[in-house]
Amino acid sequence: MDIDIAFRMSTDSNGKDPDTHSKTLKGYHKFLWSKELPSGEIFRLEEGVAKRYLTFHGAAGEQFMSSDSMGNSFSHHKGKKMSAVLSQIDPSLLKEFREINSTIGGFILFPGNKIDGLATINGLRGLNRKIADRFDLTLECIRRHYLSLDSPLREVLERYGNFFDLFKDFRSYVDFFHLNDLVSPDYSEIRFFILSEPLFESSGLPRDVPDYLEYRANSMNFVRLRNLRLSNWAANQRF
Repeated sequence: MDIDIAFRMSTDSNGKDPDTHSKTLKGYHKFLWSKELPSGEIFRLEEGVAKRYLTFHGAAGEQFMSSDSMGNSFSHHKGKKMSAVLSQIDPSLLKEFREINSTIGGFILFPGNKIDGLATINGLRGLNRKIADRFDLTLECIRRHYLSLDSPLREVLERYGNFFDLFKDFRSYVDFFHLNDLVSPDYSEIRFFILSEPLFESSGLPRDVPDYLEYRANSMNFVRLRNLRLSNWAANQRF
């Protein structure tokens, strides 16, 4: 399959959420992630299960997967502080941000089934103000999960521990999903889009215009670099 890294998933979702309605995005997910896990098992994703996006039938049981957007421009955020910041940003910059977030480099898979009626990873990382739907902060929580350290998402990540166990460790998780440009060379640190110390003690939202512009630039650069990684990986597959 050819991966068009310029294609925006919003263009074939008929104005609806691309995570659910873009056929191109689902096809790209199936192709990119149906590959070998550290255990040697193939993470083969399948369609056809009622009300499920994609399904993996593995040795440890079924995994029901859903697509999640990694990029967030906050352009639809309803909070007063964020709205005040966005009102000072050139609309063309917001449009460019949204468009690159809609390319394949801006999407990932997470478990989509609710456990005991509780929220999923997708849901909680958006609801938790310390994460504010930022993927860099989400990835820091995942890094800590593999080290059994505390984080704002510790409970939900542990709830889906059987999914993260598929990758054995943080390095393998990062490599599998081509997230390398968001971590240090030794995988010990996250390259945050913006960083407020101490970490996780306040809202993850950009605080002012300079903060937002830094967040935007670093987030967009990550998606661009990940797009190139995905394209290069796809071009080197042999069937």
